[in-house]
Amino acid sequence: MSDFYKKILENNKKWVEDQLAIDQDYFKDLSKGQNPPLLWIGCSDSRVPANEIIGAKPGEVFVHRNIANMVVHSDMNMLSVLDYAVNVLKVSHVIVCGHYGCGGVKAAMGNSSYGVIDNWIRHIKDIFRFNKEKLTPIENEEERFNRFVELNVKEQVLNLAKTSIVQTAWKNGQELYLHGWVYGLNSGYVTDLEVNFSKNDDLHELYQLDI
Repeated sequence: MSDFYKKILENNKKWVEDQLAIDQDYFKDLSKGQNPPLLWIGCSDSRVPANEIIGAKPGEVFVHRNIANMVVHSDMNMLSVLDYAVNVLKVSHVIVCGHYGCGGVKAAMGNSSYGVIDNWIRHIKDIFRFNKEKLTPIENEEERFNRFVELNVKEQVLNLAKTSIVQTAWKNGQELYLHGWVYGLNSGYVTDLEVNFSKNDDLHELYQLDI
């Protein structure tokens, strides 16, 4: 067994002991169920821990993560998480949180092949193509990269609003707010991109489903 593997097992034991020292019923209470007000759709990047960023405790955030925080309509994993969060847990907020320096977004700006992930990155490339007139004139590469990260998040929030899961919830009068954030790896702060949806009328009529 590697030293790293042994260390993480020991870390778990210490974490349990620390929690029980504060509250001896901590895990007993946690095991009774969850009632999180928030679904977090974020990047798989190990530097972007959802709970820690917003100071949330276990049980307060339902989380889905993938490469570049994508909302792809054919992704049954994402749709299953969204459906459970909205229709069973009754979350009132969904946040799509990207991050500056995202490797998936960076890869979508070039032509290198990375294997199977090329199929996933293709969705991000589409967003660059949709926003070519906004991105191409930006001469500074880092600024263009950061702007692309932001545009990707905005597009994913829109993709969320397009789903029948979200639109059905709205039609049924459920309180559900969609938001887009970007996390700064070098600062720790999130930026609210002020892209928000809370009802069907926020969508272009082309995407409003007759449910």
